[in-house]
Amino acid sequence: MTRVLVWFRNDLRIHDQAILIQALTHNPDIIIPVYCFDDRNFQTTSFGFPKTGKFRAKFLIEAVTDLKESLQKIDSNLIIRKGLPEKIIADIAIDYKVDLVCFSQEATAEEINVEKKLIQALNKANIKVKSLWQSTLYHPSQLPFSISQIPDLFTNFRKSVEKKSKIDSCVNIPQKIPPIPHINIGEIPTLKQLGLSDYQTSAKSVLHFRGGETEGINRLNDYFWQKDCLKDYKNTRNGMLGADYSSKFSPWLALGCLSPRYIYQEVTKYEKERVKNDSTYWLIFELLWRDFFRFIAVKYGNKIFHLSGLQNISLPWQENSSIFEKWCEGKTGYPLIDANMRELKLTGFMSNRGRQNVASFLTKNLGINWQMGAQWFESLLIDYDVCSNWGNWNYTAGVGNDARGFRYFNIPKQSKDYDYNGDYLRHWLPEIAHIKGEKIHEPWKLSSQEQKELNISLGVTYPRPMVDFFKSIKHNEKVYLSHSP
Repeated sequence: MTRVLVWFRNDLRIHDQAILIQALTHNPDIIIPVYCFDDRNFQTTSFGFPKTGKFRAKFLIEAVTDLKESLQKIDSNLIIRKGLPEKIIADIAIDYKVDLVCFSQEATAEEINVEKKLIQALNKANIKVKSLWQSTLYHPSQLPFSISQIPDLFTNFRKSVEKKSKIDSCVNIPQKIPPIPHINIGEIPTLKQLGLSDYQTSAKSVLHFRGGETEGINRLNDYFWQKDCLKDYKNTRNGMLGADYSSKFSPWLALGCLSPRYIYQEVTKYEKERVKNDSTYWLIFELLWRDFFRFIAVKYGNKIFHLSGLQNISLPWQENSSIFEKWCEGKTGYPLIDANMRELKLTGFMSNRGRQNVASFLTKNLGINWQMGAQWFESLLIDYDVCSNWGNWNYTAGVGNDARGFRYFNIPKQSKDYDYNGDYLRHWLPEIAHIKGEKIHEPWKLSSQEQKELNISLGVTYPRPMVDFFKSIKHNEKVYLSHSP
């Protein structure tokens, strides 16, 4: 009798699920699918934030619940445990005399250490292991270079990959898999059991994100096929207000509820049946960015988490908690920053354009340690992806492999460029929503008389700017240049 244990990690789906197919190639009599809530993911970060905050945790609980239901539909189930996966998976494998354990490979240290400890325990028990890489659009074996030789510039990576590499097809969904043995299934923990408070989704949220493969596929069908948004994606993707300016697939990609290859497959289908244009290309382009950050994380290892970053630039970053807290709470006095930070705090989501601006402000205007910002995002973002998050923060802080020196976002200009009418600002900043015209982007320019007429008191009803924008940029640029090689 052949028994295989399938350990699900950040691959919570049954479509394009290589580890299930791998398990089935061994003609097992029994397959035991397992998901383990790792206790370490619900501790605090080095700066004291919940490592997995309530938004991420709720999305994860929903995704695991959906995976369980999907497995039940193909005559299986999902064993749920909470603790240390390397110990729990090994114990189940030993107790149920498993011949093989299959799982997906991860890219960064914490996850890789868990894999190593599990493999050691399984080796001692003479249990075979098969791990597969399946988190990216392109498989590493399809790249025109080894991981260690990956170009440090995204453009060079992209051009070479687009020219020389091919994307594998999705693997089929099993119609049925062998049953599980008599075993305690376990229960999916609640937010409270994970040490987190429950919450209601904010009424201001522009899209109700629900975890799971079913919801991820529904979102794709809605965005591509029902609303036909893909054809305009390149033109709308820098929006900030609304459900459909961008695909918003990232939360489902982060937990593997959506396979990047499945998205690619649907884009190519759309190109054949509807239209092929810059927008359809651009969605794949964004998936390539995701691949790039993941491969760079493998290439450089823990350097992506180091304060000096991939470029090893030592800068005198500040760790002023009161300044940082104003940024977190959306009380900087710069409406674009404040609106985005409040959206994040209330919903667990923020647009890509917003992320670039708030990260630039924290590092280039406030001079605050970028790791604090990265950890805040890690705690709150429902689409937190370790490689993309830390890779992007490296880049914005000017210490990444493709950083191009001291680059910053002109926040007032960005505000006018991407929210010209101020609709996004008014949505999230009710205290200044009644400012008419473009002065909502720079309320500090209101005269005393205008403030009186609008019943706004800068410094009371809405903060004055924390810093002078260009003076702070000049100061931090001088610091950066004096410490750069």
